[in-house]
Parts: sequence; C-alpha cells; structure tokens
Amino acid sequence: MDLRTKHQAVVDAIEDIKGHDIVVYNTASMPTMFERVVIASGDSTRQVKALADNVQDKLKALGAHIYGVEGAANGEWILVDFGDLVVHIMHPTVRSFYNLEELWGGKDIRLKAPAAKKPAKRKSVKPKSAKPKPKAQPKRKPESKAKAGGKASRPRRKR
Repeated sequence: MDLRTKHQAVVDAIEDIKGHDIVVYNTASMPTMFERVVIASGDSTRQVKALADNVQDKLKALGAHIYGVEGAANGEWILVDFGDLVVHIMHPTVRSFYNLEELWGGKDIRLKAPAAKKPAKRKSVKPKSAKPKPKAQPKRKPESKAKAGGKASRPRRKR
C-alpha cells in the first residue's frame, strides 16, 4: 500500500469520529524507523479509544498490517504502529503536556485544503488627506502654596 494512501486513510478515519487538531509530519529525513507521524486529539478517553479503533478497522480493511497498539487500556494516549506510519491519538491535556509537535518539528503535511473560511470584514480606510485628531492635553492641577511639611508659607521679613 502506498504511504500517501495510508496516511490519507488514517486522517479520514480520524475525521469520521470527529477527531481534531490532526497533523501529519514527514520524518523520512530523520533517523527514525518510520516515515510519517500522525498526531490527533479526542475530547475524552472514550473518543480517543473510538478514534484508535476506527483507524485500525479502516486500515485493516485496506490491507495494512498493524505492528502494535499501546495505551489502549488507559485511553489517554494511544499509539498505533503501522511500520512506516505511526499514529498518536491523545487527550488534549496529555497532548499539551508532552508536546510531540516540538519533538518532530517542521511543518505538517497538508493533505486537503482547509475548509473555506468566511472573508474577514474589511476595516475602513482613512483617506490620506485626513489629518489625525490632536490628542487632548491632560489638565494640570494648580500648584499648591504649601511646603513639603504641609504648613502654609509666609514671606520672610528682611532684616
């Protein structure tokens, strides 16, 4: 099975169960035993388990061999090993703690174009000839005639 087909099938299986924050890293240039890393999040341990099960079922149906599954008992972080592709499905708190994105670094591989977003509202542009308004000057307090000691000062007599 082609590697691109395999990681596309993994991403589709994760999206089927509403997994989110899916990234795919190309690790072929690194000294690793696999060429792709897929990292995704599920909102609960039950969803993380369902995501991992769906990934395994979809890829078995395509004829992929599963070399191992780790963490299925706990359900906070499940690793599925397909040999040249490793899938990490994690609870968001575990994912933020271990920060695997920093470990693998680089840019993720975009499989599909992101969903079209609504265009942002344009800000009104001021014409170049318009002069900026002057800033208001803060009002100054009148100087007090009191000394630092708090007593009013009297003029000194000349001797």
